[in-house]
Amino acid sequence: MKKILLVLSACCLMFGACAQSKEKENNDMKKTLVAYFSATGTTKAAAKKLANELNADLFEIAPEVAYTAADLNWRDKTSRSTLEMRDKSSRPAIKGSCEKMGDYDTVWIGFPVWWYTAPTIVNTFIEAHDLSGKVLNVFATSGGSTVEGSYNDLKKAYPQYQWGERRLMN
Repeated sequence: MKKILLVLSACCLMFGACAQSKEKENNDMKKTLVAYFSATGTTKAAAKKLANELNADLFEIAPEVAYTAADLNWRDKTSRSTLEMRDKSSRPAIKGSCEKMGDYDTVWIGFPVWWYTAPTIVNTFIEAHDLSGKVLNVFATSGGSTVEGSYNDLKKAYPQYQWGERRLMN
């Protein structure tokens, strides 16, 4: 009887070790992407910091036509950024796409807060990629806004996705 118990105990230990090894292997295969739009470099610095912290890959959501200082003048009612933010259907073109989106389980999407929400170029990025089955997290930079409004707006606009964490990174 002791021998049977000993053999059963050894088998349980062996199977437990195999299960832990398989779980570790599966966790090691999970990848994170930090995708960010940065108009002035502030969000880019935050994205690099976050990617380093998470051991994640970086992808810049770069506009096809770069924003100039005049484009970013939020006080000018005719500036490019003001016009884009007034038109909720605006989808500024982006350079390229993330070719290996299928490799990622988690995607952090970062941006500066414009008019209390995400710039419309972020919608361009989301709509250009299949983000199904991924956890989408949000990080933002802002001189005075929180990230909550942006996060809630994105969640409402894209309810088909799984939304996770949010961070304000100033």
